[in-house]
Amino acid sequence: MSVAQGGAGARAGADVVLCECFARDGMQHEEGFIPTATKVALIDRFARIGFQRVEATSYSNPKVVPQFADASELLRTLPRREGVWYKATCANVRAVERAVADLEAGFGANEISLLVSASESHSMKNLRRTRADQWQNVADMVAASQGRFRMIGTVSVAWGCPFEGRVSADSVVEDVKRFARLGVMHVALGDTTGMAAPQTVRRLMEAVHAEAPEVTAVAHFHDTRGTGLVNYVAALEAGCRYFDCAFGGVGGHPAKVKYGGGHTGNVSTEDLVNLFESMGVATGIDLAGLMETAELCEQALGRSLHSRVAQSGLNPLLAAAREAAHG
Repeated sequence: MSVAQGGAGARAGADVVLCECFARDGMQHEEGFIPTATKVALIDRFARIGFQRVEATSYSNPKVVPQFADASELLRTLPRREGVWYKATCANVRAVERAVADLEAGFGANEISLLVSASESHSMKNLRRTRADQWQNVADMVAASQGRFRMIGTVSVAWGCPFEGRVSADSVVEDVKRFARLGVMHVALGDTTGMAAPQTVRRLMEAVHAEAPEVTAVAHFHDTRGTGLVNYVAALEAGCRYFDCAFGGVGGHPAKVKYGGGHTGNVSTEDLVNLFESMGVATGIDLAGLMETAELCEQALGRSLHSRVAQSGLNPLLAAAREAAHG
């Protein structure tokens, strides 16, 4: 069977493709279990307000990440919207087998993500495998997927490792090519603990586009040191059109896996959408729905989140910016 149906690129009228990561990368950070029905309602809302890609869940070991013990139940009850990719994260062959079983049962995800680390130390800390072992694990997962999903590769600590420091850009480009050789044609580059700067973002993104033009690069930045938004602009200027974000800037790593220290969250969806739209970059997101959804995300977690726009409101000049760009 071929890859499950989904969107093929930016929708008509949108310049970029945003992936909303609140329900997976965001919630993995939460100590308390969020009810499945709450997750389902939020994921469906993300799709309804215009997100073409949504991280829905993870086939994680419940003992390691209890938040996703309900992965199959969530997918079973989740409404699907045409043209939307719903992603599930997989850590090993067993996880992929679960994804295939759910797909065969009629309610699986249509995207799965596969992860490697750009450094040996981070691979051992985060994945408990050497890089060589993890690449073999990824190859085994690709084989187990049977071509049933669109696969998203991720290279963690692509711009710097909290244990080893500088990471070779050439090595990261080779990792992207290695994913491509396995048939993984979308690859996210992760700034896992906020070490990237605009000039290093441009250099790496340009190198990936030049040396692996067949691959769709995805930018995934964390706002650890407040540089997430400027790095996304740098990625945009370097030709990237796929971006990850999470409402309220939540997430970053599982609650039981501590590294980096401080604020390790994703770039806030509200802030990124507001910035791109202010620049005349159409996101395809319903702006009124965006603000309402931010409130629902705060209610789900029971606290205020790290979003300037949720606190201050959207740019009052957005309507004029949209008209100037697309009028």
